[in-house]
Amino acid sequence: MAHILRTLAALALAGAAAAAVPVAADTAAYLTAHPGGRIAGGDILYGGGAFVVTLHAPPRADALVDCPSGWYCFYDRPDYGYPRGRLSDCGWQSLAWWGWQDRVESAFYNLSRGSVQFLDTGAGLFQISAGARALGDAGAGRNRATEVYRYC
Repeated sequence: MAHILRTLAALALAGAAAAAVPVAADTAAYLTAHPGGRIAGGDILYGGGAFVVTLHAPPRADALVDCPSGWYCFYDRPDYGYPRGRLSDCGWQSLAWWGWQDRVESAFYNLSRGSVQFLDTGAGLFQISAGARALGDAGAGRNRATEVYRYC
């Protein structure tokens, strides 16, 4: 019994130490500017994980674009420069819900079918799809998207 109590106490201390790990300054600043997110690994999750923000590109040796399978991603800089936002739901969504209106500069579609249209208050700006996945520079549509519509 004493062994079990020591094990439980050690686990409780480990959990308390993990909870005390400081949040990176840029993550804290992002959460202050865009409250409501939850930190999970290197991501910030909103809406129960429906919208995911990644502030820094993970190390990668061979991929130009880092967009997980099953998502469409949009980036705060041309050529897929971070921070990155990602969504996967079908239908219309306001980027303002997530604090991403007027900041998309490039995008990538990593789903097996469908497409997503980026809109500026209802007017089409650009589209990515299973057949035309990559848009390294949104050109005239850069920093203008206020909403998206995913056709599934």
